[in-house]
Amino acid sequence: MKKLILTLAASSLVFAQGPAQQKAPPPPGLTLTTTAFEDGGVIPNKYSQAGEQISPKLTWTNVPANTASFALIVHDPDVALQKSPNDVLHWMIFNIPGTARELPEGIGSNPKPEDGSINAKSLRGTPGYMGMGAGAQGPYHHYTFELFALDTKLDLGADATRADVMKAMEGHITGKAILVGRFHR
Repeated sequence: MKKLILTLAASSLVFAQGPAQQKAPPPPGLTLTTTAFEDGGVIPNKYSQAGEQISPKLTWTNVPANTASFALIVHDPDVALQKSPNDVLHWMIFNIPGTARELPEGIGSNPKPEDGSINAKSLRGTPGYMGMGAGAQGPYHHYTFELFALDTKLDLGADATRADVMKAMEGHITGKAILVGRFHR
């Protein structure tokens, strides 16, 4: 009986060494980049409340098929860890055309971009980009740029809140990319 077990084990070993079926690797996911800073790097003053306070140029690749629009949400989650139950919304722009592959530098200050995107209100209550503003006394804050690929346009206006946009995106997100920058004065 012992010999039979060894024979089965040996034949199993040969079988396991036979040709393996290999699956193709999945395609790369949606990727968001900027030339303004490295992912995880320090955001230059130019894009902050201490500088020109303009939005950085953002570029994305590996867009999912059937993308109808994009939404971008830029926020500082560190504030929620330190002072407030909510993080700080620095920029929210949605209905970026599905054919777009970038947002040029400075578009965040335009409440009605020419491409039909909608620049919603930041924490300040005004539409468009609000530069980074973490104080010099504390640690660096992590500013998170989240780009969502959507299979639809959102039926919302410039007065939409972040909660409105998140709710409207439910069931329509086909891809997501994240870019993080750090800043303090």
